[in-house]
Amino acid sequence: MQCSKCARTAIVFQAYSGQHLCLHHFTADLEAKAKHEIRCHHWLKSGDHIAVGLSGDACSSALLYFLKKLTSNRRDIRISAISIDAGIAGYHSLKDSVRIAELLQTEYISRSFLENFGRSLDEIAETKGNTVSCTYCRVMRNFLLNRIARENGVTKIAFGTTLDNAAGSILKHFLSGLPEMNAGSDIRQGGKIPLIQPFIAVPKQEIVLYADLFVKEYNRSYCPYTNNHFNEDVNAMLDEFTIHHPATKYALLGLKKNLARACVSLSDFCSFCERCGEPVSGVCQNCRIIDEVTAHGT
Repeated sequence: MQCSKCARTAIVFQAYSGQHLCLHHFTADLEAKAKHEIRCHHWLKSGDHIAVGLSGDACSSALLYFLKKLTSNRRDIRISAISIDAGIAGYHSLKDSVRIAELLQTEYISRSFLENFGRSLDEIAETKGNTVSCTYCRVMRNFLLNRIARENGVTKIAFGTTLDNAAGSILKHFLSGLPEMNAGSDIRQGGKIPLIQPFIAVPKQEIVLYADLFVKEYNRSYCPYTNNHFNEDVNAMLDEFTIHHPATKYALLGLKKNLARACVSLSDFCSFCERCGEPVSGVCQNCRIIDEVTAHGT
């Protein structure tokens, strides 16, 4: 199939745009989407030290490649990578992250749950059960990322969040009866390092292709603790709907942005934990988990 923009052979078809794109125009299109998000949110400023949360998977590896390419001619912006070893047998070994960081000539910092909390996620799963493992992993990982970033003068942490991740989260909040979580931009208080998500308007399938083209050897393993049935049902429903209505995920992302513009701030709708600054209803479960695992490691 011929590219919709030139005479070259297409390597991808975008159902939501109706375009077939060759390697050159696919790369330009993906990078343009990421640059647009960076410009709109003012995510890149002189003097920034941006650390990519590098798990070694396709999305985080592709993000590190993109940011290194984007800032290759800028001496006023520093790019590094931070990896967290959760301690999950057969999943996301630090060796994968080290290899990617070395391939992209990026300074690299690594930490583990075991050395910081005294327990690996596998050990937590044995005592707490698999159903809460994802929650513990997310909270502990974000806590460590933020602490490491502060210790190393990082000004922003970059996540490889995709359009699929964002749309699924937006729909999940509505179906959970928490629409206020979609009203307002991501807010970080209480000493939290700001998060940036340059790939938030790019479908995961396209990011994986981008990683295949320019990074190649990334980690393709699947986390054994990904078993949140509600999230799985939401994502399956969204994917099925998108087959018939290809722009659905973009529509959900647009809805979130419209709500952000229409509302003064997220603080109009919910309260924040005074300690960690995250949105909270009642007792902050994030702080409870950190207190629990920290006490175990001391």
